[in-house]
Amino acid sequence: MTASITFFPVSNGDMTLVCLDNGQNLLIDINIRADADDEDHETPNVAEDLRGRLKRDDAGRLYVDGFLLSHPHSDHITGLRNHFHLGPPKEWKENDDKILIREMWSSPVVFRRADANGESLCEDAKAWAKEARRRVALFREKGSSTAEGDRILILGEDVDGKTDDILDIVIKLNETLSACNRLADGAFEARLLAPLPPEDEDDEETLRHNQSSVILRFSLRGGGISDRCRYLTGGDAEVEIWKRLWKYHGKTNSDWFTYDITVPPHHCSWRSLSSDRWSELGEKVKVDSDARNALSQTRKGAIIVASCKPIKADDDNPPHERAKREYVDILDDDADRFFCTDEYWAEKKLALTFEVKSSGIVRKIGTAAALAAPALGISSTASHARPHGSAQGRRDE
Repeated sequence: MTASITFFPVSNGDMTLVCLDNGQNLLIDINIRADADDEDHETPNVAEDLRGRLKRDDAGRLYVDGFLLSHPHSDHITGLRNHFHLGPPKEWKENDDKILIREMWSSPVVFRRADANGESLCEDAKAWAKEARRRVALFREKGSSTAEGDRILILGEDVDGKTDDILDIVIKLNETLSACNRLADGAFEARLLAPLPPEDEDDEETLRHNQSSVILRFSLRGGGISDRCRYLTGGDAEVEIWKRLWKYHGKTNSDWFTYDITVPPHHCSWRSLSSDRWSELGEKVKVDSDARNALSQTRKGAIIVASCKPIKADDDNPPHERAKREYVDILDDDADRFFCTDEYWAEKKLALTFEVKSSGIVRKIGTAAALAAPALGISSTASHARPHGSAQGRRDE
């Protein structure tokens, strides 16, 4: 099968389906708004689109092999209770026909920080947390004999040794994972880059206020070729997180950040690139060089997909037009390689899908596909990020 990445049009939210070339799939966040469930409303019906891309198991249940929640904000988890089965798999009901989550990927640290930040969790986030606790308790009881629909991976060690007794399902910071729903056949590898631990006792508050999220850099097999596509996903992580990541790894492991496709954090927010306030400084704002370095390790012909509403030159944030300009600059000023999910939907009435083939990365158009490699120069050859403000590598269209 062909590997692919689909970005659904969910306005200022995230919802991405990664399909592996072994037939498995991994859903990253959802934002299935109530209007999207109304057939008379113009909001894209992303739930119907998602269901049409999934397979059914022998019991007739639609399923995702894995579901990664980057953090518990409502624009990343809305629609969970309405569209996904929660609880023991044996309680799945045909009449409800909800999607089974074979394996959850969850971080207790990002939940803990959201709670400590005084943020009121939405009901879907609370339902996720409850289901995660059920699955962890079941693992403590049964160990690795837990069945599909009961499984969970913990992304990052929890505080105070809370996960020390379940390390078999814990992915530690900077480690890689290569199995989804316990199948490891070389289809992917993903490195866990965040959530980060505090540097000292007073640092936890800083991390909380910078939208702590799960950050993973995937390497996907395509057309039988390992590492054919690298995909960097970072939820809503803001500038301080990216600054620290570059400080920790920039000199020795910059390759950890390289990508062919990425999503600008926090829906193309200015706050992921700078601590300066646009409302106060306007065009005098400065991009943080370390955060930019972490987000600009492109491979040749890289693509950036902003998961957000249409980007306009106004004071709205997110998305922010000044942030878009910076990301286009990262792409050697090639605006054709920058996409906005809602703008793409408005033009094509399609979710944005890229297929990963041996010949290159392909943007799928309806039932056909337009080969992006020759047009966009996509390759598995790494290229160096240009310094902020440099005109090197600029080309005219």
